[in-house]
Amino acid sequence: MRWTRGTRSDDVEDRRGESGGGGFGRMRLGIGGFLVLLVLSLVFKKNFFALVGGGVPSGGPSASVGGPAAPGPATESAAESERYDFVNFVIKDVQDTWTTVLPAAGHSYERAKLVLFRDQISSACGFAESATGPFYCPGDHKVYLDLGFFDELSSRFGAPGDFAQAYVIAHEVGHHVQYLLGTEQQVRQAQKERPDLENELSVRMELQADCYAGVWGFAAARKGELDPDDAEEGLNAAAAIGDDRLQKAARGSVNPESFTHGTSRQRATWFRKGLESGSPAACDTFRARSL
Repeated sequence: MRWTRGTRSDDVEDRRGESGGGGFGRMRLGIGGFLVLLVLSLVFKKNFFALVGGGVPSGGPSASVGGPAAPGPATESAAESERYDFVNFVIKDVQDTWTTVLPAAGHSYERAKLVLFRDQISSACGFAESATGPFYCPGDHKVYLDLGFFDELSSRFGAPGDFAQAYVIAHEVGHHVQYLLGTEQQVRQAQKERPDLENELSVRMELQADCYAGVWGFAAARKGELDPDDAEEGLNAAAAIGDDRLQKAARGSVNPESFTHGTSRQRATWFRKGLESGSPAACDTFRARSL
């Protein structure tokens, strides 16, 4: 991906220097522990993440545990410094795209903040840890990201490359677009009224965010920001975090009824729809008969 180093954006809120404190409610959770709690939550249909003060957010974590200590200066390696530049470039570029695309579709766009943190953080949606992964919190209109997730994306999920990382950010901004359009609120209400459709509605919302990420990818390609292999990187990243693939890795079997984000094939398919069309209108997963 062709991006400009040294970019600084007002859209980034750097909270890497904060300390989340100690205690059981702030227990750090690695990827192994995350997978174990994921399996237990799926099998017993209970939120075992709450036991360690975190949650698996659909739009944000659910458990709230206090607030962070006063922030200090963030120290960083050369590699992390480059990632910081990259995140600044991507969040600015993604939101610059939506400030053009959304008004063209008859809606206004309000920029979100991207909050960088390390290990753990408190948000308007509750307390979160790195193992929760990147998430969007509708309570404060912010995207939360620990830069260490990019290592997991490459080594654990097999999705290397800068465009794969950019896809993750663009997907979370896609949730912000859903909030601005009222989609997020409508889905939450529908889930309350029809608990039997809760997972299906969640899948459709996540796939729409994938498609919205593709809409940005289309604009980035037109601006000459993508290398020849970037589209494949994005599609690979979308497929790498499909429910079927994650469940297979975690417990050796797949339970489609518990899917909340969509299969690898579905996620790649809807990302491609946005990438090829560049139009939010192509992302109506809620009217699609087949995903």
